[in-house]
Amino acid sequence: MTVTTATLASSTGDIHDPTSAAYKKARRKHWKSTRNRPEHSETDWTPFRAAEKKYKASFPPPDLSDVLDVAAADAKRDEETARGGWKGRADAVEHTGVPLCTQDGQTEQKAYLFPGTPGLVLLPTFVSPAKQRHLVRWALRDHAREPNETNLDTHYVLPPDGLWNQYLRVRNGDCEDVEIFPRAALQSTSSTDSDKVTSAEQNHAQVELPGPRKLIANEAASPENFSDLVHTPKLPAPPSQTLRALPTSGLVPKLRWANIGWYYHWGTKQYDFTRGPGEIAGLVRDVCKSAVDKIPWEMAFQSGEGAQGGQMDWGPDGPDWMDWRTTYEPDAGIVNFYQTKDTLMAHVDRSEICATSPLVSISLGCAAIFLIGGLTRDDPPTPILLRSGDIVVMSGPACRRAYHGVPRILEGTLPPHLEGTSDSEIDWELYEEYLRCTRINVNVRQVFPKGFDPQSHGHGAGSQDVKAPRS
Repeated sequence: MTVTTATLASSTGDIHDPTSAAYKKARRKHWKSTRNRPEHSETDWTPFRAAEKKYKASFPPPDLSDVLDVAAADAKRDEETARGGWKGRADAVEHTGVPLCTQDGQTEQKAYLFPGTPGLVLLPTFVSPAKQRHLVRWALRDHAREPNETNLDTHYVLPPDGLWNQYLRVRNGDCEDVEIFPRAALQSTSSTDSDKVTSAEQNHAQVELPGPRKLIANEAASPENFSDLVHTPKLPAPPSQTLRALPTSGLVPKLRWANIGWYYHWGTKQYDFTRGPGEIAGLVRDVCKSAVDKIPWEMAFQSGEGAQGGQMDWGPDGPDWMDWRTTYEPDAGIVNFYQTKDTLMAHVDRSEICATSPLVSISLGCAAIFLIGGLTRDDPPTPILLRSGDIVVMSGPACRRAYHGVPRILEGTLPPHLEGTSDSEIDWELYEEYLRCTRINVNVRQVFPKGFDPQSHGHGAGSQDVKAPRS
């Protein structure tokens, strides 16, 4: 019997009903997991950690009345906001809605700005339903495959045309649900001495173990330390020695990320510039540049600090938001594939040489709670409910260096516009099935500031290996 992604999704529609089996099961698990917890353990939590704990709690289901949910004010989206029982409030967080910039000046779409976090911009439903489907197909079918590295490539020998494409063949009856073998198992029987990881490499590299991703406190990248970053050893992680072979259908839910553009080395939390810039798909580039182009930046940074620099550290050249419509060029990022039990802990993005240009984050599939705070975990975070088609833009020094995370993917929130298929949409029912317990996040940023030449800055031994970005 073929295992499908649908079998992995739990029944969540009645988790809010105290008389339901799902509610009672969650309550039993909660009692069992907390009965030995020390009293008042939460007193040591920072405000950000307390918010993470609140929203990721399995029992009782968290109250979202203090979460900004702009869709809650749109009667046309009532069916969408009712799904899963997860609904915030449109007035939960202080924000200002301003019209997007268009050539004719006519648009009903708005950008939402946040006075407490200059540079944070929310663009609800910016991506049309049709384009959301295109992006979902691109992420799974076209992008999560060679030459773009995924979290599974270190540990498994994946099909050359990608895991998802083989999964489609399995589900369509075109091939058997064959097992995919771990690299370690194959290396132990076929590798030569020259192929094996050296003991020195084993001492420095780390295996990505199951569970939450380990966060590393890396030094913030800058033009001044770029040469050091280039020459930091970035050894490949050895494959896990404990994994077993899994059928294609069993491995699909374990896909967690796929690299975009410049290769990101997780062991050092730095980019490996010797591997070249990689490609940015035209579909993704166009969406990101369109978002940056339509945001009224003069309003986003008009309040004192943002407009003239003030207390915000824009760097020696001062604010550059005035030029983003012409200088913004996405060249790196990641596609995250979150399952409904996954979380992303509070972290700060410090790896880009350019610490102010827009980071564009596209939400697809199930909704999620997004938290963004300040420069430390002691700053209480702002909670925002992100739905499929929404875009969040983080820009400017205060926002780009702010702690942020995703404590919860909201079960049962796949919107109606991603359901159903037409004669022209081949295999969409399989994408829909996968999305019922998944949030896809396309997260793109610009690594280098305007005018920065990585080859001239990466001086010293080996600098000739730094591959310049495409113009």
